[in-house]
Amino acid sequence: MCGLSGELRFDGASADADAVRCMSEVLAPRGPDGEGEWARGPVALAHRRLAIIDLSEAGAQPMVDRPEGGSADDEVVAVFNGCIYNYPQLREELTAKGHRFRSTSDTEVILKGYREWGEDVVDHLVGMFAVVLHEPRTGRVVMARDRLGIKPLYLAESRGAVRFASSLPALVAAGRRDGSLDTSIDPVALHHYLSWHAVVPAPRTLLRGVRKLPPATVRVYEPGCGPDGYRDRVYWQPSYERDPAKAGWTARDWEDAVEEALRTAVRRRLVADVPVGVLLSGGLDSSLIVGLLAEEGQTGLATFSIGFDAAGGREGDEFQYSDVIAAHYGTDHHKIAVDSPSLVDALGHAVGAMSEPMVSHDVVAFDLLCQRVAQEIRVVQSGQGADEVFAGYHWYPPMGRVPSAAGGGFDVEAATSTYARAFFDRGPDGPGGMSWLVGDGVLEGMLAEGGPDPSRAFVAAHLGRPGAATAVDAALRLDTEVMLVDDPVKRVDNTSMAWGLEARVPFLDHDLVTLAAQVPPELKLADGGKGILKAIGRRTIPSEVIDRPKGYFPVPALTHLEGGVLDLVRDALSSDAARRRGLFRPSAVAELLADPNSELTPLKGNRLWQVGLLELWLQTHGVA
Repeated sequence: MCGLSGELRFDGASADADAVRCMSEVLAPRGPDGEGEWARGPVALAHRRLAIIDLSEAGAQPMVDRPEGGSADDEVVAVFNGCIYNYPQLREELTAKGHRFRSTSDTEVILKGYREWGEDVVDHLVGMFAVVLHEPRTGRVVMARDRLGIKPLYLAESRGAVRFASSLPALVAAGRRDGSLDTSIDPVALHHYLSWHAVVPAPRTLLRGVRKLPPATVRVYEPGCGPDGYRDRVYWQPSYERDPAKAGWTARDWEDAVEEALRTAVRRRLVADVPVGVLLSGGLDSSLIVGLLAEEGQTGLATFSIGFDAAGGREGDEFQYSDVIAAHYGTDHHKIAVDSPSLVDALGHAVGAMSEPMVSHDVVAFDLLCQRVAQEIRVVQSGQGADEVFAGYHWYPPMGRVPSAAGGGFDVEAATSTYARAFFDRGPDGPGGMSWLVGDGVLEGMLAEGGPDPSRAFVAAHLGRPGAATAVDAALRLDTEVMLVDDPVKRVDNTSMAWGLEARVPFLDHDLVTLAAQVPPELKLADGGKGILKAIGRRTIPSEVIDRPKGYFPVPALTHLEGGVLDLVRDALSSDAARRRGLFRPSAVAELLADPNSELTPLKGNRLWQVGLLELWLQTHGVA
C-alpha cells in the first residue's frame, strides 16, 4: 500500500521530474516508510512506500527489472500501490517458467508477470492494485486498476503530457506549481455529486482537468500516440444472469458456496509480513470477518471500534454490539470514544484526506478510527462492500417489485424511477432541486453538457445494459461498479492511507463478487436483506449481532449540524472564495443556513453539509 505519481510526455521533451516530486510530497502520508524516484527521457516516476510485504530495501520502488545479462534497453520499471494476495503462488509459477527473483515482494511478481504475460498480467492478479509499468526501449506505458477499483489512479492531461497520481490533490498541487491544470468545475460531475450522495462516476471528477481510470481497466499508451491516443481494455465484468450449470442449486448449496468463497477471501487477506487486525463496527459484516478469522485459528486478534457523542436525539456509538463479538472471540479489543470538540478538530484532516469530496459521515469516523488504529497496527481487514454485493440496502426490495417489460426483462424506466426515488438526494427541478440551488451559469453548463438530468440518464443507461436478469441484479451491478467504488471504497482508501494504514476488504474479493452476482436475488433479499450472509452468520457468530437493526458508523454531529461544525460550514459558504466561485445561489445558501437541519436527503444526509463540504474541500485543496 503506497502512493505513486508520474508524468509521460508526448512532445519530445523530458518529463518534469520536479512536478512528479511535487506530487510525491503530497502523497507522503500514504507511504511513510520510504520514497524513490526514477526518470529517463519522456517518463518520470515517483513512489512513497508503506512496507507490508518484504520490508527490506529489495522491495523499494520504483522497481526496475533487468534480465540477467540484459542491458538498460531490456528494463521494465514499475510503480505499484496495493497488495497482490496470490503473489506467493504466482512467484512459484513464474519461477517454474525460468524467472529469477531478487526480492520477496509482490511488486517484483507483477514485473516478472508482465514479462511473461504482457498486459494480460492483470488477469492473473488477485488483489487490490493500481500499477504503472514502463518499457524504456519501446516507450510503452501500461496502467491498470483492480477489478473493484479499490486502489485509485487519477490522470491529468497538460501541455503535451499526461500526469498520474494516487490522489487528485497531488495533481492539483503539481498543476498549481506550473499553471497547467484546468481546475474549473465539471458541471455534469457537480450534478452527479449533488444528486447521487457525492458519487461521481469514472472517468469524471469534479474538476474538468482531472479524470480517473475506471476500475477493471488496462490503459496502454504507445510512443507517438499523444495524450488522447491510448487504448483501454476492460478485463473483468461479472454476469448478473443465472448460470444454467447452477440451476439445480438449493439455498443451502448457495450458502455453502458463498461461505467457502468468503473464507478464501478472508484467508487471502492475511498475507503480510506484519500483523493483521480488524475494524469491528459490531455489524454483521465485520463480525463475520472476525468469526471466520477465529475459525482459521487466529488468536489474540486486534479489533477496533469507534463511537461519538449523541446529537439531535441520535445515538453515536454501537459499542454494545462490538463488545459482544470481542468477548465471544476473546479479541484484543480497542474502543475509541470521540467527543464533539474532538470531532470538530478532526474535520480539517478528514477533508484534507479526501481525494474527492465525500458527504457520508462515515468519512470522518473512518479518519478518526484509522488515526488511532495506525498507532497500534499497520494492516486491517474491513467489512465494506457487503451491502452492495449482497443487497443490504433499503432500495433493493423495491427494485424487486419493478414490473417486467413487454418483451422480457424488466421495465428500465420504472427501475430508474424506483432507484432514484430511494437514493438520489435531489432532482433537477422542484423544491430544493438543481434550479433552486445552483447558479444560472452552472445550471446552463449542466444542461448544455449533460441534458436535463445527466445523473438519471447515467443510471438509466447502466440499468438498461445487457447482462442483468432482474431490476435487483441491475441495481446491484450499478452499485458494485459505480456507487461502491466512489463512496465506501474511496472512503476506506483515503482515510486509511492518510495515516499509513493498509485496509483490506474481503467482501470485494473478485471471486466472491463473481459468485455473488450469480446468487438468485430472493436469497439476497431474504430476512430483511443480505439473507444469504445472515444464514451463513448463524453458523458462526452470535445471533444478537445478526438480528440487530441495521446500523452505520453513526456521526450525529454531521447529520444534525450545530456548534463548531455549523460554524465551519457557515464560514466556508460565506467566504469570498465561495462568492467568487458562484456555484450556489446566495438565496439558497441563506435559506439552508437559516434552518440548517430542516432538509435531510432520502439517505438521511444533511443537504447543508453536502454543499458546505464541497466548498470546504475546494478551499482546503487550494482550488481557485
